[in-house]
Parts: sequence; C-alpha cells; structure tokens
Amino acid sequence: MTLPFVGIIVALVVVILYNTIKILKEYERGVIFLLGRFQKVKGPGLILLIPGIQKMTKVDLRVIVMDVPTQDVISRDNVSVKVNAVIYFRVMDPQKAIINVEDYNMATSQLAQTTLRSVLGQYELDQMLASREQLNESIQSVLDKQTDQWGIKVANVEIKHVDIDPSMIRAIAAQAEAERARRAKVIHAEGEKQAAERLAEAAKMLSTESGSLQLRYLQTLTEIATEGTNTIVFPLPMDLLEPIMGAARAIAAKSTPGPLTPK
Repeated sequence: MTLPFVGIIVALVVVILYNTIKILKEYERGVIFLLGRFQKVKGPGLILLIPGIQKMTKVDLRVIVMDVPTQDVISRDNVSVKVNAVIYFRVMDPQKAIINVEDYNMATSQLAQTTLRSVLGQYELDQMLASREQLNESIQSVLDKQTDQWGIKVANVEIKHVDIDPSMIRAIAAQAEAERARRAKVIHAEGEKQAAERLAEAAKMLSTESGSLQLRYLQTLTEIATEGTNTIVFPLPMDLLEPIMGAARAIAAKSTPGPLTPK
C-alpha cells in the first residue's frame, strides 16, 4: 500500500468523522433533517449523524441583543423625529425558527423597524418624551405577538434616543416656559384667594368683639414702637378710649352730691 493511498484513506476517515460527530454546547440545539425532512431537535452534548443522509442546523438559545437602526417617525401631532431602539429576544422553539422563516435574525430586525414606526406614529411628541415605559411595552407586545409563529420570544424593547429637530426644541422650550408661567400665576391667584378668605374671617371675628379690636390696635402700636429710629404720629381712635371715658363718667356720677332735702 503506497503512502499517497494511505493519506487519501486517512483524509476520507477524518472527513467522515467530522460530518458524523457533532458536539453542541449547553446553549445550542441542533435541528436534524433526514433526507430533507425534519426529524427531531437534539442537544446539547454529543450528536451522531449519518453523512450524506442527515444534516444539522445549529440554533443558539441565548438572549440576542439587536440594535434597531434610527427610524424617521412622524408623530400623531405631525412632528418628525428620529428614534432608535434596542430589542432583546431569544429562540424558544428551534424547529419553528429554522423551518418557518429563512433568517430569523434578519426577519426580527426588519419587523422591529416597521413596528417601531407604526407604533410610535400613534402617539404625540409629548407622550414619546414622557411615557417611554408605555411605548416600550406597546412595541414589545406587538413584536412578541408577530414573532411567536417563528418560535421567538421578544423579552424586552428599550427606546434609546428620540432626536428632535433644533427648531422644534426651541418651540418645546417656549411651550414649557409658558406652562411654568401659567402655573406660577395660578399658584399666586390661589394664594391671594386663600389670604383674602382668611382676612375676611379675621375681620368678621374682630367685628364681633370690641375688646379684641382694641387689643389688636395696641399690638400694632407695640410693633411700630420697636422702630426706634423714626417718629411716628398715629391717630388714637375714640373707640379705644370709650371704656376709660365710661369708667370716668361712672365715678363722677357717684361722687356728685344729690339735691338737698328741706328740714
């Protein structure tokens, strides 16, 4: 037996073993086809195939992170924005992922792009900026429903950026400033209203008790008197002296002698 013939035999054995013995990792599965027809899903571990009769296609079961390219989206209020996102999905059924779609990675990517445009187009710009969680859930629900027939589970969708035209950014800033000014005016008006109500209640209470009004007057004089650098002329209302005058008149009436009676 010549050396070249031995080399050919060795090479043939190596090729046969290579096509016969397959080793799949823990996160891999093999979709086996027998003469072109689906047979079973095998793995992980050592897989033996019949060369020329059986063929195997590997499927990775780990979570795949896919970046969705930037999409031009027109919101419901006719504002043009650029949005990009990232999706997390994994293959749940290797048989469907291989048989029902030609390239599940490409199909999922294209479906994510169209779904991103269609779902975000149903929302206004303010909702896109403020309700990210709601948008993520809406896109994830639509994608998961449509990729279920491919044996794929979309676990999560995250919108990364919402880019707005600079002119629109200025308009949004002006709108936010006007909203803050409106809120400030409303708060100021509410404060004035509450203060007026409290003053009306205080005036009503003071009007029912003359003594309380006089005490308030004296308290005001005391507060003004602390300003030692100025001379303040403050009118003295007669109502304040009325109790004193009344007491004086009572004393005078008691001290005045009555008319003399004849003896």
